[in-house]
This record gives sequence, C-alpha cells and structure tokens, in this order.
Amino acid sequence: MTSTVRSSVVPFVIESTGTGVAQHLTTHGPNRHEFDADAYPAFGGQDAAPSPLFYALGALTSCNQVTAAVVAKDLGISLGEFSFHVQGDLDTAVLVGGEDGNANFDVVTVAVTVQIDATGVDFDRFVAEVERRCPVTQLFVRSGVRFESHWERTDLP
Repeated sequence: MTSTVRSSVVPFVIESTGTGVAQHLTTHGPNRHEFDADAYPAFGGQDAAPSPLFYALGALTSCNQVTAAVVAKDLGISLGEFSFHVQGDLDTAVLVGGEDGNANFDVVTVAVTVQIDATGVDFDRFVAEVERRCPVTQLFVRSGVRFESHWERTDLP
C-alpha cells in the first residue's frame, strides 16, 4: 500500500556527527545551515556550544515569532518588535541520577512582549491562535510539561 503525502507537508531534516556529548549538526533544505551543540560539564560536556536544552527553548521563542507573523497576516494585524524571556526548570534527577520519572522540564515559562495594533478581544484571539498553531509550543504543551505563557502588548511606534 502506498501512502500519499499531503502537499502541505514540509520535511525538516538534520544530520549530525559527534563525539562524547558534542555534536556538529547540518540542516538540509533550500539552504544548509550548520551549528554545534554541547552540554554543561555536569552532563559530560565542555560547554563549548549551547546545550540541546537551550536550542529547545530557543526554538520555542523563534517558532512563536514565526507563527505570530503568520497569524497576524491571517487576522490583518500589524506587528512590530518582540521580546521573549523563557525559562525551563529541569530537575536533573532522572537525566543525571537515573531516577525513575520523566526527564522533561518540570515547568517552562514564556513571557512575551510584542508591539501590536490589536487590543482586548482581538489581542486575546491573536495569542490563543499563535499558541494553538505554533508547532514547538504544541510539542511542549502536549509533552505534559507545566507550560505557562504570559503575553503583553505594547503599542506600535
């Protein structure tokens, strides 16, 4: 049986090589991008590049901003500058200590300030739609982590 891939599906492909806990990663697509990942010394790394956990949190901010631009276009809303502060609290007892449980973040908190021309119900609808449509937000939310998000608006200049 053959499966049909929807035309709306975009594959995201990464290849990597590494030694110990350090990796060099390369993306595939219209443009190739290369980046490195390492870990804190407590996890066996040299801290010579961002931890995969930083990349996960950074992906959350970037994906929210991309999704916000898509949603704003759909809703006829204008956007300006974004500011994000994200914190992920990780209990390392499972990862490092081998304890039973979930190795996920205990809580991820996202604080966003965005310049936008939407107010009130329109702003609330915008935020709800961004969070619903953002693939990385949904990865965190559906993983079972306690996910907290606080959006604040400011006026466009």
